[in-house]
Amino acid sequence: MEFFGREEEIDELRRLRNLAAKASRFTVLTGRRRVGKTELIHHALGDMPYIYWLVTRSTERELCKTMQGVAEYVLGLQLPGRADSFAALFKWVMQEATKRPVTLVIDEFQEFFRVNQSVFSEMAGIWDSLHKTARINLVVCGSVNRLMGRIFFDAGEPLYGRNTGKITLEPFKISVLKNILSTYSPDHNYSPDDLLALWTLTGGVARYVEELMDEEAVTRDGMLEAVFRRSSPMIDEGRAVLVQEFGKDYGTYFSILSAVAAGDTSYGAIKNAVGVDPGAYLSKLEVEYGILEKKLPFKGASSGRSSLYKIEDRFFRFWFRFIYKYQYLIELGRFSELLEIVRRDFDVYSGEALESYFRARFKEDTTYTRIGGWWDRKGESEIDLVCEDELNRRVRFAEIKRDKRDISLRSLEKKADAFFRKCGNLPSGWSCDYVGLSLEDM
Repeated sequence: MEFFGREEEIDELRRLRNLAAKASRFTVLTGRRRVGKTELIHHALGDMPYIYWLVTRSTERELCKTMQGVAEYVLGLQLPGRADSFAALFKWVMQEATKRPVTLVIDEFQEFFRVNQSVFSEMAGIWDSLHKTARINLVVCGSVNRLMGRIFFDAGEPLYGRNTGKITLEPFKISVLKNILSTYSPDHNYSPDDLLALWTLTGGVARYVEELMDEEAVTRDGMLEAVFRRSSPMIDEGRAVLVQEFGKDYGTYFSILSAVAAGDTSYGAIKNAVGVDPGAYLSKLEVEYGILEKKLPFKGASSGRSSLYKIEDRFFRFWFRFIYKYQYLIELGRFSELLEIVRRDFDVYSGEALESYFRARFKEDTTYTRIGGWWDRKGESEIDLVCEDELNRRVRFAEIKRDKRDISLRSLEKKADAFFRKCGNLPSGWSCDYVGLSLEDM
């Protein structure tokens, strides 16, 4: 698949490279696995020579052998002897950067936890002693949120406060997904159902979008067939990625995420489903891993008892709902039966995905200053989307259904009345309107 989007990130990485020609820069680039960090680096910085080091689960000596060869080739120099430690190699590159501008990218930086944790303190010391005289553009990339957060944003860690900037790479925006699907669809035509399927299955994560486009899976049915093909990499993807995040405790985390994906979204429902107090696990899933999000009603108190937990990542939400849940069918090789189950349930499931689609699209629209859903504690009134425009002093309420014929604006107005009774009437001079959103409005 060709390269799409990322214009802002490309501009920022090149801007930082230009700044580093006069004063050192240390940028942390993070984002979930498969979101496209490495491709972004190569696309943004590949117009000029730069050193690219990938940290793998090897010995430090073997890593340094590879890294030294890359650095010598890019710099056109040879290091006297062989560097057996990362500290020695990094110091050599930093010293060379005192003579000329150098860009150094270190990918999967968190893997040093498994290779040699002393690298972080050694690197901090070298950076402190040389960065003021060097002209280095140092970019470190990492995929494991928990570890990257610990390395750079835990006050007790050696590299805390050393970075001069941070870029978090998010999945593709809705506008980019539309461009991709239009590019790869025959005659540049696609249906709203095709776009919703792409959003539902990938959430805009670059690798998953690329896999579908490379398979020429551009229709809803084609995408589902590609995902549930026996050879599909997506079958094992969720487990492969999350086991790296969770480590040996992945079983409990998987049980909680499976319960949430099945609809047990309140604290009490999750506790009943998994049989243990999920408090500590929920906190880590939300704060450290960024996989769960605690949803609150629009204008709800942060400690409100109406909070619900949702899997924020669309791919993981789909993976737990249809792949992890039916793992027994996969183990039996019953892919055709599983595909039929998914086809049967997909309309209902994608209805919820349609709500998240419109939330994401409205967030891209800078008109609105606050966006969310609203529900009461009893579950009697629920509004799919509430958008507040503080500049123009208006509120928009939206009901979202796959089929426009199922939308009732009269019912939406009644729910809005319940909203006003709970949250208070609009201030003087404010207005509100009511809209129905469906597949036709994508």
